[in-house]
Amino acid sequence: MKAQELRKKSDKELHMLLHELRAKLLDLKFDLSAGKVKNVREIRKVKKDIARILTVLRERQLKINQ
Repeated sequence: MKAQELRKKSDKELHMLLHELRAKLLDLKFDLSAGKVKNVREIRKVKKDIARILTVLRERQLKINQ
């Protein structure tokens, strides 16, 4: 997901998406340790999506405080 797409979403939508991605990351980590993951790059993709969401939320927080 691109940062530009994330900026169009509301804070509530971003928090819900963040919660879903963190749960997905946890599942992927458990599956990786069990040897069930076929696409290891998916973990990297989910981590980057989480970072993008957190970045957009932080940008909004800083913009409000100014």
